[in-house]
Amino acid sequence: MGVEGMTENISNRRQISLRRVLELILVCMIGIAVNLLLSSMSTKLQLPFYLDSVGTIFAAAVGGTLPGVLVGLVTNLLKSISDLPSIYYGTLNVMIAVAVASFTWDRSKKRILIPLIITLAFIGGVLGSILTWFLFGFAGEGISADLARWIYDHLLSSRFLSQVIADFCIDLGDKAISVVLAFLGLILVPKRIMSDLHIHGWRQKPLSFLELRAINKTSVRQISLRTKLILLVSGAVTVIAVVSIAIGYYLFRETTVKDHTEFARGIVKYQKDCIDPDQIESYLAQGENAPGYKETQEQLRLTFISSENIRFMYVYQVKEDGCHVVFDMDTEDVKADKVGSVIRYPEDIKKNISAFLKGEEVEPTISNDSRFGWVLSIYEPIYTSDGRCVAYSCVDISMNQLYDLTHAYLAKEISLFLGIFIMVLCLVVWLADYHIIYPLNSMSHGASSFVYTSTDERNASVERLKSLDIRTGDEIENLYTAYTQTTEESMQYLSDVRRKSKQIEKLQGGLLMVLADIIESRDKCTGDHIRKTAAYTKIILNKLREQGEFPDILTDEYISNVTQAAPLHDIGKINVPDAILNKPGPGRLTDEEFEIMKGHANAGYEIIEKAIANMAETGYLEEAKQMAHYHHEKWDGSGYPLKLRGEQIPLSARVMAVADVFDALMSKRSYKPPFSYEDAVKIITDGSGTHFDPKVVAAFVAATDEVKAVCEKFGSDETYMGAQQKEDGRLS
Repeated sequence: MGVEGMTENISNRRQISLRRVLELILVCMIGIAVNLLLSSMSTKLQLPFYLDSVGTIFAAAVGGTLPGVLVGLVTNLLKSISDLPSIYYGTLNVMIAVAVASFTWDRSKKRILIPLIITLAFIGGVLGSILTWFLFGFAGEGISADLARWIYDHLLSSRFLSQVIADFCIDLGDKAISVVLAFLGLILVPKRIMSDLHIHGWRQKPLSFLELRAINKTSVRQISLRTKLILLVSGAVTVIAVVSIAIGYYLFRETTVKDHTEFARGIVKYQKDCIDPDQIESYLAQGENAPGYKETQEQLRLTFISSENIRFMYVYQVKEDGCHVVFDMDTEDVKADKVGSVIRYPEDIKKNISAFLKGEEVEPTISNDSRFGWVLSIYEPIYTSDGRCVAYSCVDISMNQLYDLTHAYLAKEISLFLGIFIMVLCLVVWLADYHIIYPLNSMSHGASSFVYTSTDERNASVERLKSLDIRTGDEIENLYTAYTQTTEESMQYLSDVRRKSKQIEKLQGGLLMVLADIIESRDKCTGDHIRKTAAYTKIILNKLREQGEFPDILTDEYISNVTQAAPLHDIGKINVPDAILNKPGPGRLTDEEFEIMKGHANAGYEIIEKAIANMAETGYLEEAKQMAHYHHEKWDGSGYPLKLRGEQIPLSARVMAVADVFDALMSKRSYKPPFSYEDAVKIITDGSGTHFDPKVVAAFVAATDEVKAVCEKFGSDETYMGAQQKEDGRLS
């Protein structure tokens, strides 16, 4: 590619990237606008639904996980401007986006609406209800509040379960409407626009859904790279979040306790200012009848009821015999002790009794018991004008609100974290998929599906790899470039090697054929014996396959190998002397000479065995070895050299036996004239089941026309139509 071409290619890619960004912004803006519009309409019309996730569902179904997550977060962020708690529910919208993208990723799946609606209702209803419980407690207001109270009053005794069930029921209807509206929008959008709006970040040739599913099935030995990235990012973000939330929680709790303490100190000081220290002894002696006691008690009561956070308010004179009650305020569940009564030391006073008896300052204490609950206690000594400590002004501030506040704070922190965490994780997975996982899996799948059987298929496989066009701009692209170049060069080298190997094999095969021709030329009467037997062998094998015989053996490769090997069946005759090979006359060979002649079967086997040892591919030579060794074996076991019988004899040798004997019968030899075609066929059929395989004979007879055509092609020796001379068992 020239410099101009590269520049144009880079420019096109930048334009595509810019278009993808604009499409992402468009999808997000549409989704956010739909969410805000329908949510606002639902609120104004006082509908019992939220309808604030229609745009999220639409964006996730159209563009995928990333735009859906962005729409969900931004929607709740904008809603929080007028309704602050909305920001804490952004996590639910993010989860909804992930769920929708997961359900709609496989476009071939049908009937997903009901499972999708139930899943979204669980997210919005159940998880949303749990979040609401931690943020606000039992529903006092809101869409599901009336239903929750009714369930609590009539069906269940648990406020929590009542609220969860109510929220789920309401959300089931809300999500059913939302999903239907979103999918109607999908139907109205043309498919061409839909495909353009789907957000992806290909750094290679885009893959179809089926191709994606195929490459994602790539197996790994332990854990996939995608899973490792997810675990790594999740672990890192989670650790940071846990530490941050823990620190924030601790600081918030400490600040809240400090605020409660300062509030309590202010109440104690005010209470102390309301009391005349010099009248304490008078109050203890005369009780409520003491001058100014009731007025002071009323001031304290008004202070006590001014804040619901004040759990108890009292004034004690601490002595060795116990706490002498000066003032004590009634509560709904605890009746006040009467003035002048003596009570045992509370636990927090008992722990610091020496300081109390000495009239010293006491640090605030936090206690939690079954009687008074969880309270923060502040004690302030009351001194007379002469400096004596005559009592302690005491206020117990309820810490239950602290419990609620800290748990609500923790719920807010976790909710915000989950929303951001899911968005970051989706972004990381999205980037990892398109920049790392898909390119690597595409290369891996291309390598595993590489076809080596032929030059065309190898070239096609290389072109498939090159067509991936991976352009991540990093080490992945470098790996891809090196991989494709190496593969292409290797295939070229392999093609050269195979071409040269074929040339060598042809040369070797040609040498063997020359050797077979030389051997045949030693026999003055065999004529075109090796070519005719090869033709007969091919005819018989094809007819056997046509008749459905030996289907597991008779493949195209097998027939080709046997046909190619057939001319070598008599190669062992190179070891037979000419005097024996061409001896004339009927009954020509003596027993000793016939034994020498029979030795050509073993000799042929050994010659071809040595040739095989020096060749890379030996398909047809293996069959040549079988035919050379066994083509004189007989079906009934009376043949040579090993007296094999039936199917112990290889099929190629059984076929060659028929072809060899038939050609010997039809040919003029030094010891006999040629037979007529009909007589030769009769001898073959008479030998069925004894000399020959019956199935091979049947195929030979069925191929009469093809056999005659071969006879005519090679010409006919002189035939005798009179008395025929039968084969004496020493043919060929």
